[in-house]
Amino acid sequence: MSDFFKDKVVVVTGGSTGIGRAFVELLLASGAKVATCARSQSNLDELMTSLKHPSLFSVATDVSKQTDCKHFITSVIQHFGGIDIIINNAGISMKGDFKDTEAEVIKKVMDINFMGMVYCTKYALDSIIERKGAIVGISSIAGYRGLPGRSGYSASKFAMNGWLEALRTELLPTGVNVLWASPGFTKSNIRQVAIMDGDKQQGESPLNEDKLMTPEECAGRILNAIEKRKRTLVLTLQGKRTVLINKLFPGLADKLTHKFFYKNGKLIK
Repeated sequence: MSDFFKDKVVVVTGGSTGIGRAFVELLLASGAKVATCARSQSNLDELMTSLKHPSLFSVATDVSKQTDCKHFITSVIQHFGGIDIIINNAGISMKGDFKDTEAEVIKKVMDINFMGMVYCTKYALDSIIERKGAIVGISSIAGYRGLPGRSGYSASKFAMNGWLEALRTELLPTGVNVLWASPGFTKSNIRQVAIMDGDKQQGESPLNEDKLMTPEECAGRILNAIEKRKRTLVLTLQGKRTVLINKLFPGLADKLTHKFFYKNGKLIK
């Protein structure tokens, strides 16, 4: 990695585990000043103790709460003097056919994945504009192609992509770059903590995690896209193929997607 991130202040939401933690570690190694948040104070304590880095700052934050986001971003600006880049990574998934899913589950996913990004970006925006920095959303193929059994998750990622596209257009004259990146299936705990029926968590992932992209590779490729000021990034071949087929042959995409996620009428992935 080049010295692009050296001395830049980068906010990473949801930085205690998975792709978020990989962002934190790679950014610190590149000389950035990193601020991160997570709902769990114990997870943040483990992160701070494990890394023991003077350029790492953290605040326990529930991004679904506007007051928490305001406190987090205000604390970062007070601590580091400003913000160059925000990577909106915090997120949660859900699994279950809509007919079996409580509406409150959809709201919870939207509050964390979409409104959390809106809140944090809103309070960081003036500083990012002043520094001609970057705003990043960690999206998903589910933001291009609605995924069965993940209607709430898909809704949150479609909302993210549309909002960031609008924001990118608004900010064209300012020199701020806006990027939405779609990792595809990646080794992380997002599936294990996916909300299922009755607000339960999924637990063991049905996917073969050994064959998935590592968080480090995923984060590294997204950081490279940030440096190159890209507009969008779809990371996997499967993801690029899905986006293309869905655009050109939506009816076929419906059938292929259903076949991928269901077996004998039962949701399997």
